[in-house]
Amino acid sequence: MSAITDAAAPGVSAATPVPGQVVTRFAPSPTGFLHIGGARTALFNWLFAKASGGKFLLRIEDTDRARSTQPAIDAILDSMTWLDLNWDGEAIFQFERAPRHAEVAHQLLASGHAYKCYATAEELTALRESQKAAKLPMRYDGRWRDRDESEAPEGAPYVVRIKAPKDGATTIVDQVQGSITVQNAELDDFVLLRSDGTPTYMLAVVVDDHDMGVTHVIRGDDHLNNAFRQLAVIRGMGWPEPIYAHVPMIHGSDGGKLSKRHGAVGVDSYRDELGILPEALNNYLLRLGWGHGDDEIISREQAIEWFTLDGVGKSPSRFDLKKLENLNGHYMRLADDARLADMVAGRLDFEVDDRQRDLLRRSMAALKPRAANLVELTSGTAFLFRTRPLEIDHSAADLLTADGRRILALAHSKLDALDGWDTEKLEDAVRQVADEAGTKLGQVAQPLRAALTGKKTSPGIFEVLDLLGRDESLGRIADQMAS
Repeated sequence: MSAITDAAAPGVSAATPVPGQVVTRFAPSPTGFLHIGGARTALFNWLFAKASGGKFLLRIEDTDRARSTQPAIDAILDSMTWLDLNWDGEAIFQFERAPRHAEVAHQLLASGHAYKCYATAEELTALRESQKAAKLPMRYDGRWRDRDESEAPEGAPYVVRIKAPKDGATTIVDQVQGSITVQNAELDDFVLLRSDGTPTYMLAVVVDDHDMGVTHVIRGDDHLNNAFRQLAVIRGMGWPEPIYAHVPMIHGSDGGKLSKRHGAVGVDSYRDELGILPEALNNYLLRLGWGHGDDEIISREQAIEWFTLDGVGKSPSRFDLKKLENLNGHYMRLADDARLADMVAGRLDFEVDDRQRDLLRRSMAALKPRAANLVELTSGTAFLFRTRPLEIDHSAADLLTADGRRILALAHSKLDALDGWDTEKLEDAVRQVADEAGTKLGQVAQPLRAALTGKKTSPGIFEVLDLLGRDESLGRIADQMAS
């Protein structure tokens, strides 16, 4: 992967857009996993680009060198790939573009839209303390905004600050939040270049968005204030202004900002620990703050066809794990059996051979309707691979009474006499056992289930017998007859 070269012309990105084409971007910071809120932002950007016939770009904002890590980058890319949010061109790495960011800062200096600030750290600390004491907003007071550089001590370090507008007001017509106006007096002269010459996030974001040809900035509404500040850079450079859409945050079930105290917050946790399918998570995130009438089950194709920013609500959404699990159960039932078998095989604690993989595939039709996630589905397959004699759990052992073992003996005799082994013949044989024992079918199925699976619950007993096969089924029954 490579970044845009420093010599890249404005508007050129790793995936060169066509003039007039919609271009969106997702720009995560690689300081950890891909947050569920970030995944929704990525999804909205991806869908808007696809729905508009545009491009969706990925930028890794790795300027925080102390916290950015390669494992975090790998985790983000892995989660994006798992969600099938494929980006156009190569991922762009912000840190590699630092020379280009600095170049823009110097252009702003030359045009009078930025200035050198020689305020010392001690002066700025004193300023903040005095503002705090006076209960005033803590912002730079512009003390070097109109001073001549000759007043600074020779060789003194300086930062470069934007010269933000002070009079009038700035209005943004946000595609989600509506028309919002901020008085320019509230905007600060934020730092563009630090004293060591490195660019700040506020500068890098604007330059990268411009050079990548981004037309629509769709991001969390925690960045709304940044939009007003960043416009000073955009206007100072005379660049086209992007269309903004600031999406409300995702809250936990208690209304607070979604965090670890609400449970899993990383995409990888939903995949690895909770066993959620990517199509279910995509569908759930789509409906978390966006709607299309009363539709709840929305395919990828429908989402691309229907998605518009008009459907995004203005209020925060509440994450409901139960709803996600219910939705996941729906997608589990729709999922291809071979695909599910492969995913289950990857979760087992032993290497699955071809015969066992085929057994998993054949078991999916019986098991997947009973599972809300891959964790439950994997657990449900355990009886297929247990070794004899089975360890019977406490509740199942209660079914293996003397009467239960008498029924097992009858069942073993009937099943052993079968000249075939399919669910129809198995059902006939078990029903004959019930008739001869003078009891109901359920009373026969219960001790059979305990003997065959070691559990009190399982898929239908005929499916269990069919999946285990003649020899294994008869062997497990015989083991409990002799106990």
